[in-house]
Amino acid sequence: MQLKTIHVTNFRSVDDSSEFDVEQVTCLVGKNEAGKSAVLLALAALNPNKATPVALDKERDYPRRHLTRYGQIHGNEEAVAVRTVWQLDAPEIQTIAAELGEGAVGSRVVEVRRRYEEHLEVAVQLNHPAIVKHHLDLFALNASERSMLKSPETMAELIETLDALSAPTEKHSRLQQHLNEYGDIDVRVRDLVLGALPSFMYVSSYDRMAGAIQIEQTLDRIASNEINHDQYRGSRLFVAFLEHAGVALTSIVNVPTFETFNALLKAASANITDQVLEYWSQNPDLNVEVSIDMARPGDLPPFNTGTVARARIWNNLHRVDTPFSERSAGFVWFFSFLVKFAQVKKAGGPVVLLLDEPGLSLHGRAQGDLLRFINDKLAPFHQVIYSTHSPFMVPADELQRVRVVEDKVDRTSARPKSYGTKVGQDVLEVEADTLFPLQGALGYEATQSLFVGKHTLLLEGPSDILYLQALSGTLEARGRTKLDSRWTMCPAGGIDRIMPFVSLFAGKDLHVAVLTDYAHGSKGTANRIRRSDILRAGHFLTVADFVSAPEADIEDIFDADLYADIVNQSYRLPESHRIKSQALAQDTSTTRVVRKVEKTFGLMPETIPEFDHYTPAAWLIRNPDILSGESEAIRRTLAVAEQVFKTINSLLD
Repeated sequence: MQLKTIHVTNFRSVDDSSEFDVEQVTCLVGKNEAGKSAVLLALAALNPNKATPVALDKERDYPRRHLTRYGQIHGNEEAVAVRTVWQLDAPEIQTIAAELGEGAVGSRVVEVRRRYEEHLEVAVQLNHPAIVKHHLDLFALNASERSMLKSPETMAELIETLDALSAPTEKHSRLQQHLNEYGDIDVRVRDLVLGALPSFMYVSSYDRMAGAIQIEQTLDRIASNEINHDQYRGSRLFVAFLEHAGVALTSIVNVPTFETFNALLKAASANITDQVLEYWSQNPDLNVEVSIDMARPGDLPPFNTGTVARARIWNNLHRVDTPFSERSAGFVWFFSFLVKFAQVKKAGGPVVLLLDEPGLSLHGRAQGDLLRFINDKLAPFHQVIYSTHSPFMVPADELQRVRVVEDKVDRTSARPKSYGTKVGQDVLEVEADTLFPLQGALGYEATQSLFVGKHTLLLEGPSDILYLQALSGTLEARGRTKLDSRWTMCPAGGIDRIMPFVSLFAGKDLHVAVLTDYAHGSKGTANRIRRSDILRAGHFLTVADFVSAPEADIEDIFDADLYADIVNQSYRLPESHRIKSQALAQDTSTTRVVRKVEKTFGLMPETIPEFDHYTPAAWLIRNPDILSGESEAIRRTLAVAEQVFKTINSLLD
């Protein structure tokens, strides 16, 4: 069966999404809080995969503002949450035809929908005359016997006529017995369709495998079903990995030696690591190793008693291993996704994959790797629907796959009126915030070939461009020095890419300057660029040059108070977890504010999204008013930014 259209209603922020069609791979693009997750969760509840059980809950999922009027709105029926249209493939048509005859299905299109607190509903267009003829032929009724039935057009009429016969023949009786034993044909067809209906596997950006589990404690949680709580999703994935390796938790605690288990675990680790590295261009020198051993009394609870399974990542280049949970969040997510996907493949059956903000913590290049993985490894076997607000996850060369998601609000009246989340295909009719990832994707695609202007300012990545655009616009509004419009800002992808990039475009009479982050590890590269003739004198600048710090990123242009405020608002952090500049100042291990924020996010609960550089920058470009005040933090920030722009502008001919 192929999913063709989706229509979500009465679910969280979605009053009525409007019906939208889907491709083999479909990308839902929209800003934060637009309702992308709501659309995917409603769809996941249609027919959830057992690996990701999602169920409708009226009090939790029905739009809260309408809940008190539920009976008034829907009467005696339950509200429909999701309606889908599918196209039957040849195997499904043949299965139905085997029972009901050729031509039994009047249309290959079927509808499947889910209401609150009810079973799935299936609507199939049946060709009842063909089904009637099939049954008459099946029991070889002759012309006389058929004439006694008065040419019934539907199966209901056939059954009614058979029941009314005063002198049925033997064939009439056998046909009648068959139909009575077969039962309701509509119900049987419903069961046949549902037997072929793909399940939906929902994966969010929070699905990351834990670095270790205490076996006995985990067994208790499985027995009590506590393991299915959200806070234990990391442990669930670890258990899924062990199952993928063929290692049963119940066996581990009863066997005195672990050599066999460790051999299985290493084989499974190597298998999934190989899959990751095929589509992981960031670091090819990593291996995941999982071991099972007795607890050490000096470790922190619960890992100081019983049996412990641990995952660690070995770096072949640096010859060092670190706990799995302390590695790159992007790598951990990618590995965890493959563990869950392996679990689904092992279970078998058709599956539609729903990926909610996949690879949110991945670098832009790694997001491109993930998109390639989706197209190469998933799409040939599964329909995939994923949500994103990152330009790097938008298929710029296949925009027909993109659906835009907006939270529609009418603000023309004194009191804004919400129409809820809408999903559409016309990118020309959406607001600027929703359009931004599409613009970014198309812009990035164009820069891969055209890329540069006469005067090109190379920066590390897209977030750098957004920060400088926001600062330049604010300074211009104040009548101060902005970045000269003759500069074309271009992401180079890091300090290591600068020399290859400039070399690639050498001979095109380009004027190139560089503004880059600076860390101790990049000192050698920076010195090589300065010593080379690849750039004109004075055209290689680092942020550290302007903030009087040994190391600095583009974020260090901002005063710590102001940057903390941007991060807090962009992630909507609750008061208990808000970033405080005083706390950042206490971290003296680095002068780079973005590294301090990353460490702080690393200590937050799983319910808080992973920190990435792009989210605060994207929020700032949509909310530039945060720079409009006259606080000391804003004045210090704009003073630094203006000095940056004056220096860069002075390089123009």
